[in-house]
Amino acid sequence: MPMRCLAVAATAVTTLALAGCAQRAAQPEVPAVLTNPGEQSRAELLRAVREALNGAPVTLADDALTADDRLIIERAARRDAEGVKPQGRETVRPEQFRLVKSGAQCVLLHVGTGRRWVLTSATCSPR
Repeated sequence: MPMRCLAVAATAVTTLALAGCAQRAAQPEVPAVLTNPGEQSRAELLRAVREALNGAPVTLADDALTADDRLIIERAARRDAEGVKPQGRETVRPEQFRLVKSGAQCVLLHVGTGRRWVLTSATCSPR
């Protein structure tokens, strides 16, 4: 009988612990913009975007994500040996990112994959 009580108690504790985790994970996420971006937070943002794009070279403006919660990255246009763009339509879609505030954290979301990066050196505010 005591073993059964221990099993029931352990199950109850586990259930409560999981419920607590679910509540913390369910914090509302709101669109956000960077506030006072510095060299360190811009470098962290650039690293996250490059990682999302499998190391592709990327250049970001110093004011990226400061006026809008969306970041659109287009691939550089191909050029021939003379530097001229070839004729035709570009069929590759641009990469999209969103900045959200989740609790006290600034989180960069890669829209195409759903991957997330917590920007630890950045500060942001709801948009």
